[in-house]
Amino acid sequence: MKIIDQHGNKFDTGLLREPQTARVAALQNELVQSQLDGLTPAKAARLLKDADQGDIVAQHRLFDDMYDRDAHLRCEFDKRRGAVVGLDWRLVPPADATPAEKKAAAMVEALLRDAVDDLEDLLLCMMDGIGHGFAPIELEWQRWGDEWIPKFHPRPQSWFRTDTTRRELRLNDGSGDGAVPTPMGWIMHAHAKAKTGYIGRMGLYRAVLWPFLYKAYAIGDFAEFLETYGLPIIVGKYMSGATPDEKSSLMRAVAALGHDARAIMPSGMELEINKITGGGEGSHHLNMVAWAEGAQSKAVLGQVLSAEAKATGMGSGVASLHREVRADIREADARQIAGTLTRDLVYPLLVLNGGGIESYRRCPRWEFDLGDAEDITAYAEALPKLVGVGMQIPASWAHEKLRIPSPEAADQVLAIPRPEMATPPALREPGLAPATTAATTSRWRAAALAALRTPVGAPDAADPADQILPALATQAQAEIDAWLGTVEQLAAQGTSPAEIQQRLLAMYGDLPVEQLVEIMAQGFALAALVGMDDVTDGR
Repeated sequence: MKIIDQHGNKFDTGLLREPQTARVAALQNELVQSQLDGLTPAKAARLLKDADQGDIVAQHRLFDDMYDRDAHLRCEFDKRRGAVVGLDWRLVPPADATPAEKKAAAMVEALLRDAVDDLEDLLLCMMDGIGHGFAPIELEWQRWGDEWIPKFHPRPQSWFRTDTTRRELRLNDGSGDGAVPTPMGWIMHAHAKAKTGYIGRMGLYRAVLWPFLYKAYAIGDFAEFLETYGLPIIVGKYMSGATPDEKSSLMRAVAALGHDARAIMPSGMELEINKITGGGEGSHHLNMVAWAEGAQSKAVLGQVLSAEAKATGMGSGVASLHREVRADIREADARQIAGTLTRDLVYPLLVLNGGGIESYRRCPRWEFDLGDAEDITAYAEALPKLVGVGMQIPASWAHEKLRIPSPEAADQVLAIPRPEMATPPALREPGLAPATTAATTSRWRAAALAALRTPVGAPDAADPADQILPALATQAQAEIDAWLGTVEQLAAQGTSPAEIQQRLLAMYGDLPVEQLVEIMAQGFALAALVGMDDVTDGR
């Protein structure tokens, strides 16, 4: 079947029947030798120079050895790799997408989520391109029914070389110029923005190579320092005229004392243990190690505070700035990864499975979710106030900010059992009650206001309590009658006193007590006001 690849060229799907490297036996039987053996600054410079000329094999073998040997360097690269793996993602149809294009995007996303199980491993392997400059992952296409599904096979960077322009990668198949990677047969992620120029100079490992080398020398010197000055010096003293046998006996005693802390020697001989002082010069080696690791952290993560906790004396602002730097790096990495996945994974999946798009330009784009959820507590307080003053806020905007998905048609949504409780307490009207008692509450307010407006000592002045208490009693009675109705219904349905008791206990926690509590609070407040009025009148 002839299709159009991501580069606009006609492509025969017969080339996908087996991976390209399966036909290169030399790569499968490659003998890997460590580049760290006898590594010197001169050798390191020669490897980098060879890579500049297009021979990148030895350089990338050295980079792999550095990742395996240096625990700090490995940790920093793993932090950067893992930052992208945890991001959520989606496929976004092109602008002004037709129904067919939206359907194609949904189809490919469903395939990736349901049929491809090792996407996380794929992302980790692609992030390996940060250090090396590129990350090659070979695709093995399999037919599951009518669908093409890929399997991912990460390949070493040492399997490749560059072309004569030193800007394109070629597979080392034994030919002079190398083989062009098969279109739709590879995910070839080039982390080009690490450094522009020749592809052999794009990896961050080149930047951390020299700190790695300096740290290795510093650690070696520090080990020698500890061997020399880490233990006290034991001096054996023999008498003048000692025989060779006596000297040998003393030497054996000194050696035994150094390892076993016990020894014997002839009478008259003397051992002296000298404690080493002034050995603080060893801190210079550790300072060199700290500098080298700090340089590595800056090169990989853009800062050092996430690698080691250090007191800066400048408050939390520096830490916040460093977190922002890491966030910027993560977003840049994610966008580059997304572009490669769109070109080398999404488009092949689409055209091989009959997506029916016009060209690569109309291909759905891989997109990572790079936003952070806002403080839901702050928004819960602010949104009702803003809506209350008349601001028109789209619900879609609030869902996006709070990272709360919009409900689908078949989704069950959370509901408020009492709608009046949706208003924050600070914005509720005093004495606000449910709709069933709203009229009674209005009558209570009217009675209270009328009582307050009546001049004290007026001949027709009525006791305020006499006006307000009937309203409170009516309001409370309505709530009590509702409770009694429920209890009577349970009693009618029960077959025994024990069963009625169990049902009453089960419904106890669901009784609407808020209304009655509010009525009682109003009654207590009224009693306090009446008492104050009596004191004022001298009663």
